[in-house]
Amino acid sequence: MEGDLVHLAGTSTSKDRISYFFDPQVGNYHYGPGHPMKPHRLSLTHNLVLNYGLYKQMQVFRPRKASEEELLQFHSQDYIDFLQKVTPFNVSTFSNLSKFNVGDDCPVFDGMYEYCSIYTGGSIAAARKLICGSSDIAINWSGGLHHAKKVEASGFCYVNDIVLAILELLKYYPRVLYVDIDIHHGDGVQEAFYVTDRVMTLSFHKYGDGFFPGTGDLFECGEKTGKYYSVNVPLKDGIDDAGYAYVFKPILKACIEHYQPSAIVLQCGADSLGCDRLGCFNLSMKGHGECIKYVKSFKIPTIVLGGGGYTIKNVARCWTYETSLLVDSPISNDLPMNDFIDFFGPDYKLHPNISTKIENQNTRAYLDSLKVAVFEHLRCLRNSPSVQMQVVPVYEDSDDEDDVDPEIRMPQSLLDSTVQHKNDFFEDDRDNDGKNTTFNEPFPIN
Repeated sequence: MEGDLVHLAGTSTSKDRISYFFDPQVGNYHYGPGHPMKPHRLSLTHNLVLNYGLYKQMQVFRPRKASEEELLQFHSQDYIDFLQKVTPFNVSTFSNLSKFNVGDDCPVFDGMYEYCSIYTGGSIAAARKLICGSSDIAINWSGGLHHAKKVEASGFCYVNDIVLAILELLKYYPRVLYVDIDIHHGDGVQEAFYVTDRVMTLSFHKYGDGFFPGTGDLFECGEKTGKYYSVNVPLKDGIDDAGYAYVFKPILKACIEHYQPSAIVLQCGADSLGCDRLGCFNLSMKGHGECIKYVKSFKIPTIVLGGGGYTIKNVARCWTYETSLLVDSPISNDLPMNDFIDFFGPDYKLHPNISTKIENQNTRAYLDSLKVAVFEHLRCLRNSPSVQMQVVPVYEDSDDEDDVDPEIRMPQSLLDSTVQHKNDFFEDDRDNDGKNTTFNEPFPIN
């Protein structure tokens, strides 16, 4: 089994089978004082997911950490060796920091390699969940670090879990569509698949004015076999919900119709929300979530990942709301009591007003020109590419029995295979013993 079971509750009321991956340690890492990337946002998100009761609609797993062998499926040996060895205490002994682009944006911090192994393990496990056919949607909010390159860190990202998850999917699925709604261009993923037709990358992002990473022009469309399989939608400051939906929905629909993907990987960077510390868009939680709803409507096996997002209370709200959309379970605008309730004042709402005074520079004429350009781009595609038949891995949805400790009364494999029916839950979340099982803290996983 690709993950250790944290908690397994009622089956989804929707037709979709949903897996959710979270390691409670992932929120404890720290990039350093003043750094905008704060993994603690993941702890806030998970706590809200628990206290809204959304865990009842999903299988919740703690994934295994990605192994060195798995990381080497994309990254170079010398780069992974560097990540394993460097620490804040010995960093001065390394003369090759610039070679690996480690510095201010991508600092060396305590536990860095372990952090990368945790978030990447979740994305690889999500891919395997789709492959073995036990899930229709797999969520890993700790993943989505789309800037990392084969041989270097970039944009707060050290290991590109997205590329590794897609490579896993390609062992089974003939075509994968990658969709990126982070405010920054998904350059690391585009670069990794720029010369292949097995993956189409579709990125909606801010472009121009020196905005990081400086890539993602409309005319970056792929090379060699991958010609026309990179699709970029460069947007300007201040785009709002209506404008975003105006380009997102028809362009995504056209990409799916032309490419016929077997699986989708959706990166949900929350820095495209209004009021983000590093962003300049004007999306609301509902506007951002509308993209997730639309992707879900195509009923294609999908991995849902996190990404950017630097106003952490809004990141947590956004990804919690989008979890509710994925499980088809409406939740209250009034936040439940949770371990981090003080972060969400003074409104304590799921949908606060996050509109900004940034002028929307995306005119209707400009958005129309983007759609026309993308549609012309897609018309250059041949029919959806096929692949030669090959032996594909088979992932069984159970642990290896050889790993079961005979001293453990309830083996993990049995726990993993036990799914409680929705009717097993008593009203007000009270179990057979009459004990209240509403949790205000993460489930114990030891």
